[in-house]
Amino acid sequence: MPTERLTFPGHSGHDLAARLDMPDGPHLATALFAHCFTCSKDIPAARRIAQRLADQGIAVLRLDFTGLGHSRGEFANTTFSSNVDDLKAAVAMLSERGMAPCLLIGHSLGGAAVLKLAPELEGIKAVVTLGAPYDPEHVTHNFGGALDEIAANGNASVNLGGRPVTIGQSFVEDVSAANLRYAIAASKAALLVMHAPLDTIVGVENATNIFVAAQHPKSFVTLDDADHLITNPDDACYAADVIASWSTRYLKLARPAPPIGTPEGIVRVREANPRGFLQDIYGGSNHHTLADEPLAYGGTNRGMSPYGFLSAALGACTSMTIRMYARRKGWPLKDVAVDVSYDKMHAQDSGTMDKLDAFKRVITLTGNLDGAQRKRLLEIADKCPVHKTLERSSEVVTELF
Repeated sequence: MPTERLTFPGHSGHDLAARLDMPDGPHLATALFAHCFTCSKDIPAARRIAQRLADQGIAVLRLDFTGLGHSRGEFANTTFSSNVDDLKAAVAMLSERGMAPCLLIGHSLGGAAVLKLAPELEGIKAVVTLGAPYDPEHVTHNFGGALDEIAANGNASVNLGGRPVTIGQSFVEDVSAANLRYAIAASKAALLVMHAPLDTIVGVENATNIFVAAQHPKSFVTLDDADHLITNPDDACYAADVIASWSTRYLKLARPAPPIGTPEGIVRVREANPRGFLQDIYGGSNHHTLADEPLAYGGTNRGMSPYGFLSAALGACTSMTIRMYARRKGWPLKDVAVDVSYDKMHAQDSGTMDKLDAFKRVITLTGNLDGAQRKRLLEIADKCPVHKTLERSSEVVTELF
């Protein structure tokens, strides 16, 4: 996906660093992503979700809050409210570019921030939270005994995720005073709450409270055994798939026409998990499916194998061709079913031990057809375009970018 690096002034005037992930094709909508507490815009879950939404035609802006990642400023001087103000600055910047967001996505404390922000903005159609706390003060549970030191000295160094972070008293006071109940109830946007029941950082009861406080339409999807940061690529992929599918229902995206000269568009295959063989397959802008290998071959068995798709192409084309002919003739064909299996067989007839690709079709025709009609439909099956393509030699032209 094309990515643009941006900087813009945050709540305090310091430059915030951001990435704007754009669709390869038409831009249909814009989303704003808020990361988890002390994280950055580049965490794997954020990248994965941005990629999936960009594939759906939705641009995604990911920013680092003040003092985090590549953004300027002192994190010790920030608060929960200032994070919300940074998001407002991002919305203003996007609006100036003619890309006002209609979808807000927040992870952990970023989820609390988008819940707080949503009712204050016009044009927000949908909000998604991942592992978000219902009470922002929940984040102070990670500070341990440092709370007394913060109260006494105005700040303290707290170890979060294996690295020291300076937390100021203003942050503790602000986050303690934050209340999301009224903001959640006031929001008119559709809400998707995603949470892992085994999340040890933010308990799943937070998801329950958020869901109960929200108006309809609202949805809840469990992330099963995912950790709080959604570090497992499979969990991030699942979350991204759900968000992409769910959000299109409420954003009411206009689907672009296929490119001129390519009625069926382009089939794009992109690796989904480099640790296995899972592949995302997109047919133009309207269709998405998964390809994979069985567990026995090192895959995760989440989609058909490449040869399974090849068999499916032959079976689908055969059924369509038979239906089209019977419809044109007005014959009483009630139903068509095509079973296809693939194998390699020795070319014994040619006197060699070479192997040939072999597809076996079993065609079932239901309806009050006479013998002549059934025989003719069997002949028509051999005229399906995919069948002809498989029987004759094909050329594959490859270019490297």
